[in-house]
Amino acid sequence: MGTLTYDSSLAADFDDRTLAHLQIVIGAKLRRNESFYFSWKDDASIGNGRSVIWVNPAIPISFKFFGGRPPAINRLWIDELMALANSPGGLVIAPEPTPPGSES
Repeated sequence: MGTLTYDSSLAADFDDRTLAHLQIVIGAKLRRNESFYFSWKDDASIGNGRSVIWVNPAIPISFKFFGGRPPAINRLWIDELMALANSPGGLVIAPEPTPPGSES
């Protein structure tokens, strides 16, 4: 379980695989100086609600991974998350799509 820390005041836990994909999408948006909303469903241990942040290039963000090796990246998931980040509703964590030809 990795942690995304935003403005040193909010920390949210995500599994390392999800966090790696978020890092790519958020990094791409911030490199282009694009601000956007990012929302996720909170864990039941903290109330089972929903959190939303306004991601802006001027606000520090960090990614701390539990595991030592980066996970394989699913390009389809990156594309889907990027499309969401570019939408008026902002980035939300969509389920990871299965690459074509890898269905069991």
